[in-house]
Amino acid sequence: MSLSIFAAFWAVSFLFVITPGADWAYAISAGLFGRVVMPAVAGLLIGHVLATLVVAAGVGGLVASNPVALSVLTIGGAAYLIWLGINMLLRPSVPQAGETQATGSWARWTLKGACVSGLNPKVFLLFLALLPQFTDPTAVWPVPFQIVALGLLHAFSCGVIYLAVGFGSRAVLQARPVAAKAVSRLSGAIMIIIAVLLLIDQILR
Repeated sequence: MSLSIFAAFWAVSFLFVITPGADWAYAISAGLFGRVVMPAVAGLLIGHVLATLVVAAGVGGLVASNPVALSVLTIGGAAYLIWLGINMLLRPSVPQAGETQATGSWARWTLKGACVSGLNPKVFLLFLALLPQFTDPTAVWPVPFQIVALGLLHAFSCGVIYLAVGFGSRAVLQARPVAAKAVSRLSGAIMIIIAVLLLIDQILR
């Protein structure tokens, strides 16, 4: 693969990364909750890498062509986003100076992050439609390896942006509890709206 292909893919990928969505909402909620930004973002990246591996292995095409499997993925992902969103609406997070988190909570934030991105069918379908377009069948690397390389590049961009969003939200809102609650509830509402849109899209198909 040439550097020009990597650069072209990175430019397209970066536009998707900087567009707020469920991942952004989750990163913000982690920043508001406390010192769990790193595990939360790690979970989001795990979900993206898993989606990349699924596409690279050829499983993505099988799932996308199977209406039942795709419906199950969509409904499951939407239900999880709704559950997270409702919890954020009912229990908005407010950062406090000197606040610490139990070490055991890190694993939960990582797992939830992996579910937010890994169960999002839009991420899966985006990878399925986008990654193969930037591969070269005549290149030395096999196409699956090229897909994995592109997916890792995308994950790197995600990591940089999501860490900035998570830590930035805490730094900006730590001294503003009212604004922090509003942003936390807004993040929850965004998750619910995204989930409802996924379900509506599934019903209209």
